[in-house]
Amino acid sequence: MFEQLNDFLNRLKEERNYSENTTVAYRNDLNQFFQYMKQRGMPASWAQVNQTFLEQYVQNMKEQPYASSSVARKVAAIKSFFEYLVAQRLLDENPAADLQSPKVEKRLPHTLSAAEVDRLLLAPRREESPKNLRDTALLALLYATGMRVTEVVTLKLDDLDLDGRILHCAGKDGSMRQIPIDAETVAILQRYLTQGRPHLLKSDEEMALFLNHRGQQLTRQGLWLIIKAYAQEAGLTETVTPHTMRHSFAAHKLESGSDLKEVQQLLGHANISTTQIYKQLDGDDGHSAAG
Repeated sequence: MFEQLNDFLNRLKEERNYSENTTVAYRNDLNQFFQYMKQRGMPASWAQVNQTFLEQYVQNMKEQPYASSSVARKVAAIKSFFEYLVAQRLLDENPAADLQSPKVEKRLPHTLSAAEVDRLLLAPRREESPKNLRDTALLALLYATGMRVTEVVTLKLDDLDLDGRILHCAGKDGSMRQIPIDAETVAILQRYLTQGRPHLLKSDEEMALFLNHRGQQLTRQGLWLIIKAYAQEAGLTETVTPHTMRHSFAAHKLESGSDLKEVQQLLGHANISTTQIYKQLDGDDGHSAAG
């Protein structure tokens, strides 16, 4: 039974082009379900798992300290897995077909006001060290492009066309998109590349744009910690993450008159409905109703 589970997880990445993060989440969720089955007495095959058993599992999760969104994601993983078993003709019927997922309240994304963004972007400019030049370029690029955290940390030198003021970005679905860069951000990047990055570089073979103190590609966790530190330094009281910068970019673009379709393309959203949520934000102070 575990073999079918592994086959499904491998196909998520290879055939459905799911991101690494989504695949890891599915793996964790389905491994949790597998452990639950073992605790309850493992059935001899997947065909012996019925709707009642799955409903009991969902009820068990609801009794745990999980957010509704977490339970909904775990239910989605189970439904996808059993759909796969039916598609592979390993099951005749899908016991998860009518499995109910908890309702998840859609929270509007939290954004920074324009003044708060300015304070954040200015925070690393108080010093002229290679690290601060990197951080200045990093924060400026995040806000200027609305890129995802993984997209930023995996940028290579040849993804930048500073003369053409274009950045080539590989999205989470494997697609490539071109993102324009404004003149000020180009100048900040050029300064980092000439005065900052060479001092962080340990090996000429390293092609990552943003480097850590070991001269290697900056990690997702490293980027989160950088933003957290500068948010505190800038006196921002609410939590600021890389995605906060992405949300702020989108909201401010729409507030300034950009077309919804244009913002969708810049963000790399597959569906315009995902971008539409930024239309619901309060444009007066740049903050969402959900905070």
